[in-house]
Amino acid sequence: MHSIYQSGVRKPLVLLGLLLLLAPLPLAVAQQVARVLVSGAVRTAAGQPLELVVVGVEGEPGGTTTDAQGRFSFSVARPAAGTKPLILIARRVGFQSQRLPLNLGAAQNLTIILGTDNRLNNVVVRGRSDEADTREQVSVTHLDPRTAKELPSAFGDFNKILTTLPGVVANNELTSTYSVRGGNYEENLVYVNGFEIYRPFLVTAAQQEGLSFVNPDLVSKIEFSTGGWQPKYGDKLSSVLSIDYKKPTRFEASGTASLVGGTAHVGATSPNKRISYLAGIRYKNAQYVLRSLKQAQGGYNPTFYDGQANINVDLGPRNNPERTTLGLLTTFAHNDYRFTPETGVATFSTGLDQLTRVFIAYDGRERMQYDTYQGGLNLRHNFTPNLQGELLVGALISREFEYRDVEAGYTFADVNRDSADYNQPVRQRDVGSRFDHSRNNLTARIATLEARGRWTPGQHHTVRWGVKGGREKIHDTLDEYSFVDSADYVPDRRRSVLRSDLNLASYRYQGYAQHTIDLDSLHTLTYGVRANYWTVNGQLTVSPRVQYAFTPRKRPNVSYKFATGVYNQPPFYRELRNQVGSRATPQDVLVQQAQLNPELRAQRSLHFIVGNEVRFKNRSGRDFKFTGEAYYKYLTDVVPYDVDNVRLRYYAKNNARAYAAGIEGRVAGEFVKGAESWFSLGLLTTRENVAGDSLTVFSSDGNPAGKQPKGYIRRPTDQRVNLGVFFQDHLPNNPSVRGYVNLVFGSGLPFSPPDLPELRGTSKLSRSYKRVDLGFSKVISLGNTHEASRRAGQLESLWIGLEILNVLAANNVGGYSYVQDINAVTYSVPNYLSQRVVNLRVIARF
Repeated sequence: MHSIYQSGVRKPLVLLGLLLLLAPLPLAVAQQVARVLVSGAVRTAAGQPLELVVVGVEGEPGGTTTDAQGRFSFSVARPAAGTKPLILIARRVGFQSQRLPLNLGAAQNLTIILGTDNRLNNVVVRGRSDEADTREQVSVTHLDPRTAKELPSAFGDFNKILTTLPGVVANNELTSTYSVRGGNYEENLVYVNGFEIYRPFLVTAAQQEGLSFVNPDLVSKIEFSTGGWQPKYGDKLSSVLSIDYKKPTRFEASGTASLVGGTAHVGATSPNKRISYLAGIRYKNAQYVLRSLKQAQGGYNPTFYDGQANINVDLGPRNNPERTTLGLLTTFAHNDYRFTPETGVATFSTGLDQLTRVFIAYDGRERMQYDTYQGGLNLRHNFTPNLQGELLVGALISREFEYRDVEAGYTFADVNRDSADYNQPVRQRDVGSRFDHSRNNLTARIATLEARGRWTPGQHHTVRWGVKGGREKIHDTLDEYSFVDSADYVPDRRRSVLRSDLNLASYRYQGYAQHTIDLDSLHTLTYGVRANYWTVNGQLTVSPRVQYAFTPRKRPNVSYKFATGVYNQPPFYRELRNQVGSRATPQDVLVQQAQLNPELRAQRSLHFIVGNEVRFKNRSGRDFKFTGEAYYKYLTDVVPYDVDNVRLRYYAKNNARAYAAGIEGRVAGEFVKGAESWFSLGLLTTRENVAGDSLTVFSSDGNPAGKQPKGYIRRPTDQRVNLGVFFQDHLPNNPSVRGYVNLVFGSGLPFSPPDLPELRGTSKLSRSYKRVDLGFSKVISLGNTHEASRRAGQLESLWIGLEILNVLAANNVGGYSYVQDINAVTYSVPNYLSQRVVNLRVIARF
């Protein structure tokens, strides 16, 4: 057994404490004059909360900005008798300012409605996503939650909307994972209501996955950053997805049914409006889609279901109930994948104008189960009108196992290319068989405690800070072996055994402080620092970050942005684990012992990003937005890895340097009136230099003449071209009938057979990924559309959609299996993804 256990606060906590002392302490500033508390909420015309609205009194210092729920509160000095009444002003870019008289003789708990400014309006004009003012943030995209629900995709997974954005890659429609700007999917941060979200550890193939954590029925706000994000977000290398769930103001409900599953959600408030709840359940059975796979036919029984609840309670006094709020987020997810394979077939090229077809006969079965329970408690309090604090407690339990006993027998045949018997197999020959056995179990327990603060001393300054501590315990048991037997020939080391019992217990501490300055209405600067300490490797990382944005005075529709900073990713369990061959027995059995490398350091990335944003109108007067960016990331202490379907095989060594560079562009707007669409294009190159890797050099007579270093080679995620399109249209004068196109194209990725390090990162590429999904929908209105007169539980509308998935029937490849024949020739057999399927969806909204 390999066990690691370290605890204790030690010196790094002192450094974190010194870091937090940099944050101002405004509690000593007290006003001696009589003051009155003014509070309330700002909403759009559609009734949705509006964040980052500047609220203050005309001609008076101070004021505040609204939070993610649109709430605000601040104090104002009571005017002397006989003076003019005070005027409250609420303003935000893209919306019309509001001026309201203040009656300080009565309790002030206001509701302010901001209409959109037709001179600067964007997608919020239609009351959809409430896009925050992001002038100061580079590489940030706000998306409409309803689009994520209606986007045509194999399973209606939320994350599929991200793959239409520049720099985001997911060459497998069966998985919810994605890569950003040359990183891998384990380099992405995901937050829901401020809580960090974790995914299962043992998933090895996309077919085994459930849905992503985010339930689109519950979402109110989507913010996605592909680089250069602020210190308030955590320690990863590639991206941040931040989701806020809704806080219902009235009864709402919906139900969805399709050929691959269904969802339902409900939300409501208590009669006194102090308690709101939101709950949703989802069910997915991928059997219908997985039956279209060519590589493995058989008895699929993959089921997934989850449930999530978000409860908010206002605990403040009667005149300001939202001064103190308590939020509870609870989730559970059950994923049970069972498969009894029977047959498979694949055709691939083995030379010039030569096709080979492999026939596979299976025996056995496999079962994978992943159960995840996660919850969080969020207590928020407004100490003063300008000072807010939060306390967050989170917990995760993940129990996973994978059992497998599968034997596969292979037969090869050449494919006839002549006119007679065209495309028929000829010269069929046996290759051999492979048997795989596994009994793997993993249990992970994570608990966190976090405190955050926000201080707004004036309309031009915002200071944020926070500290977080976490306890992590992981127990991983591995028991695997495989047996390879070619026809009349047994390769060396025909049997490989992997057995281990690993335990990892640790503490992790984090802290950050940042300051945002609106220098004037045209300049915004955000700077700060983040620190992280992990007890396993004893490493303290410090990450300074800076953002700057500028809007020319004469061109208010244009903004220029710049960001730079250090982004560290301390290792988690997966990066530490490696398989090291320990001994070979006389029976030709290779016994491996999985080991952990407790000395593994954090990977580090230095980001440089420049970009601009242009808002413009077309000839019809409809609004558009162009976003363009160029970026360069230099990475040190890199841990190399190989990609096997959706499993990452880490080297567990900091033995590489790497870089990623690219340019991206996105145009979004109403190409068709009343329907937002966008086109995204990303160009990327990412390479790494692994210490000690080399190529064999051959002399003129063909004999090996030595080794030479490889230098920089292509990383497994080096996809040079990435194109994403989401386009909507509707019938003229009838927007209830719509059509949708979801198009994704990605150029080929480098790949190489396992256990052949010389071929790693070579120019051999997989096929390009191209997929087009079409959707058609009709909305049938059944109830009163006026919110005030609608009865609770009344059926509002039916959304009926027909989807044609992979309409081009493209033979996309999700990975490769490697088969060796009697002549020791290794063949790369492609594993094809889903073919063309038709799906029907119905959404009922109440």
